[in-house]
Amino acid sequence: MPASASWQNVTTNSLGLLVMTTDTNTDSFDQDFCSFLEYHLNRTFANSADDDIRTIWCDGISPDAIVKTKKYVNDNRRLQTRAWIGKDGQDEFDMTVVFGKMALSKYARGLDLKDCIPSDTSMNWVDIHLDNKTIELRLD
Repeated sequence: MPASASWQNVTTNSLGLLVMTTDTNTDSFDQDFCSFLEYHLNRTFANSADDDIRTIWCDGISPDAIVKTKKYVNDNRRLQTRAWIGKDGQDEFDMTVVFGKMALSKYARGLDLKDCIPSDTSMNWVDIHLDNKTIELRLD
């Protein structure tokens, strides 16, 4: 397997043996997108009316979702990953990214998702629970 590839699925072949397969069309949710989302999320936090949210920041979002095959995302309309958020940006949060129609269409075609991120002037696309260390983002 090339060093740049990553295993995304484990399936069973006709002989009952486990077979690992790759999904090579997952370029949309990559490091570039996650870095862009990180900075956008920081601006969104800074614009929040909630004092507790305004004082936190995001120090990274992992592009390594638990499962990010096109089929999984199409069927579930979401990805699960991790983000580092908090007053020092170092608390590990479980992050769910929910795909709206435009994001789902772009993801299926391997296109850039940046223009699917809602405005940083509102928190209406972000649900964050500081106590549970969970965050859900809804893309357009």
